[in-house]
Amino acid sequence: MSDKNFKIGVVGAGVMGSGIAQVMALSGCEVTCRDIDSEVINAALINVDSGRFGLKNAVKRGMISEEDASSTLSRINFTTDVDALNDTDLIIEAIPERFDLKVSFWKELDKSAPVETIFASNSSGFPISAMAAATERPDRFIGWHWASPAPVMKLAEIVRGRETSQETVDTVVSLAESAGKNPVVISDTDSNWGYVTNRVYFAMVKEAAAVVNEGIADRDQVDQLMTDCFRWPSGPFGMTRGATSGWK
Repeated sequence: MSDKNFKIGVVGAGVMGSGIAQVMALSGCEVTCRDIDSEVINAALINVDSGRFGLKNAVKRGMISEEDASSTLSRINFTTDVDALNDTDLIIEAIPERFDLKVSFWKELDKSAPVETIFASNSSGFPISAMAAATERPDRFIGWHWASPAPVMKLAEIVRGRETSQETVDTVVSLAESAGKNPVVISDTDSNWGYVTNRVYFAMVKEAAAVVNEGIADRDQVDQLMTDCFRWPSGPFGMTRGATSGWK
């Protein structure tokens, strides 16, 4: 099966989930974007169609054609119906970052999803193997950590669980590449939260906060120094504000 024939389910239609749905649909996949809240679903449709990083703005910036935008939107089914996920090859979870909620979600979905369907968690740092253990398919369970805003950021932090098969890794890496991302496959860990990106990021934020608390510099000064020195697009405090607001 080619990547473009893949049927993708995205669960959680917030800023991240709707962005993931947009990216995967733009790559040619048929996407079902599901949430339990109809208001969230309505907001997701608006976000994909005309949000800051949505399709209409991508057309205005010359990144895609109007035809691309129209066909992309037509490939996304926004729904509250959980049964709509039954005809999917890969399900990406983008629900709130609570371990108990994610484990419960995967345990229930495992009962109804096709046995061959791959499960991918967009967790920011919870152990993949621990979530996979709640299912009967640990070989087809993987971490696929995205960065916000999903239509812009190239990150594809692919986390291999202890029992994740090579076939599963290869499939997700191929899908990420087809979606224009830069996949990097890393190993799971039970001892630390955050994989690679967030462990390093939060270490930086912790030290930046220490500098401010010691009265050495204020937040704006820290951000200015770091952007000037390392050519980052934003300093640690600016990145935190952007990430928590969905870069609105």
